[in-house]
Amino acid sequence: MGKTTVCGYYSWQRPSPSGTDRGGLPGRTGGLWFPEPISGRYLPRRTGLRPVSDIPTLAVIGAGRLGRAITAQLVATGLSVDGPLARGADGDGCEAVLLCIPDAEISRAAAVVAPGRLVGHCSGASGLDVLAPHEAFSLHPLMTVTARGADLRGAGAAVDGSSPRALAVARALAQRVGMEPVEIAAADRGAYHAAASIASNFLVTLEAAAERLAASAGVSRQLLVPLVRATVDNWAELGAERALTGPVARGDAATVAAQRQAVAARAPELLELFDALVGATASLASAPASRDRRAA
Repeated sequence: MGKTTVCGYYSWQRPSPSGTDRGGLPGRTGGLWFPEPISGRYLPRRTGLRPVSDIPTLAVIGAGRLGRAITAQLVATGLSVDGPLARGADGDGCEAVLLCIPDAEISRAAAVVAPGRLVGHCSGASGLDVLAPHEAFSLHPLMTVTARGADLRGAGAAVDGSSPRALAVARALAQRVGMEPVEIAAADRGAYHAAASIASNFLVTLEAAAERLAASAGVSRQLLVPLVRATVDNWAELGAERALTGPVARGDAATVAAQRQAVAARAPELLELFDALVGATASLASAPASRDRRAA
């Protein structure tokens, strides 16, 4: 086995050509080995990464969930990263600084960084003005990050830059960890971030409501999981209109009324949400693709 490297919450080893990893798999060469942050497995990845020399020396400021995750995965690609550093650090000795801190603190943290450095943030909602007067970039992983961490490979990444160089650095960092960068202008940040919240945060809120009603009927969360996963997979493959099923899509008003009565009796505080969702679902069901699906 090769040398063990430790960064943040993650520890991994690079196998020798003739060795085995800790799961007993043959050692491999010609690719980078990435730690899988939840199970701890070692995953080979072959990709056309930018040379490390193309990316400035980097300090990551903010030792929260995202700061730890992005630092670990950048280091796993061979990039030298100083951090994650505590808030208030100035990134001394590095050419670029990436702030992984709450939106309300970005301007104050950027003011601590000495002039002449590239300064970036990981906010999805904020523009580059909060980093003035620095040459600025933004890099927002389109991924949920819990206390258990997150695997950023394959995720989208909203990027922007105040100069061609700054934008190139944002893209390079995203691609370094296997994310797909997409340029999001300041005027579009609100819509982009709202879409992310609906797709992730609000989905959890909906599942919490479903879990509460299911529990009142003796049904556990685990039994809802296959339904949720299949629904998301269908939406990803087919789009919303063609993935829609259920009584609202079928026009079964009697069943919807019975559901509403049960919600009113067992979780009346969810009734307003239920009614709003029925209305939104009815609108979706009336879309041309939905009508074509029912007619097929």
